[in-house]
Amino acid sequence: MSAVMITRKVRKWEKLPGKNTFCCDGRVMMARQKGIFYLTLFLIVGTCSLFFAFECPYLAVHLSPAIPVFAVLLFLFVMAMLLRTSFSDPGVLPRALPEEANFIEMEIEAANGNVPSGQRPPPRIRNVQINNQIVKLKYCYTCKIFRPPRASHCSICDNCVDRFDHHCPWVGNCVGKRNYRYFYLFTLTLSLLTIYIFAFDIVHVVMRSVDQGFLNTLKETPGTYPFRSEYILCVCAPCFKDIRNHEDKTSHYCCG
Repeated sequence: MSAVMITRKVRKWEKLPGKNTFCCDGRVMMARQKGIFYLTLFLIVGTCSLFFAFECPYLAVHLSPAIPVFAVLLFLFVMAMLLRTSFSDPGVLPRALPEEANFIEMEIEAANGNVPSGQRPPPRIRNVQINNQIVKLKYCYTCKIFRPPRASHCSICDNCVDRFDHHCPWVGNCVGKRNYRYFYLFTLTLSLLTIYIFAFDIVHVVMRSVDQGFLNTLKETPGTYPFRSEYILCVCAPCFKDIRNHEDKTSHYCCG
């Protein structure tokens, strides 16, 4: 009786030569350096947990029960956008196969001719026409492809990413074509959550201070320090800086 050999089909993500890590059968894709991403989770979850534990019960009774409900919904949306940004494919471009890479190298050598020794070879650029405009595509020596416009090679993940914006260590992933909208929503809702918690921290302290005094309020409810939201700002500030840099680069491409 002959044995039947069953070969397992190799998935595409298992053959990616970059420096990413994969989980859940390739559905989760992140960079290998995830330490700051865990710090982001700790800051957001920790700050919101203190708010839910100390401020929300008092505010729900003395002000409105809608305050903790809206805070929970906002927190869940922030976490959903963070995880979607961190775990999704940012737009990795597949590398050229060995046969394709050899063919491209032969085309480049034929176009440039023999370069004398000691002289620097000309840059590898391919001109293509897009919307009646000539666009220069730069060659990636690692991926062996001519990158589309606004694509770039991430040195941390070692992949070419379509519409590459930046590598954000706070989310533990690159930000590109396929996850930029989630990154943008994450930063906006995180800022709204920070303002929301900061404002009701102050409201909570003021309402309790009327009856108990300011110092007694801080002693009895250690989670009411209004400056606790500054921990979340540690995440918001770099992310908004990245968005401003993206807008500056976008205007450069449009004007250029």
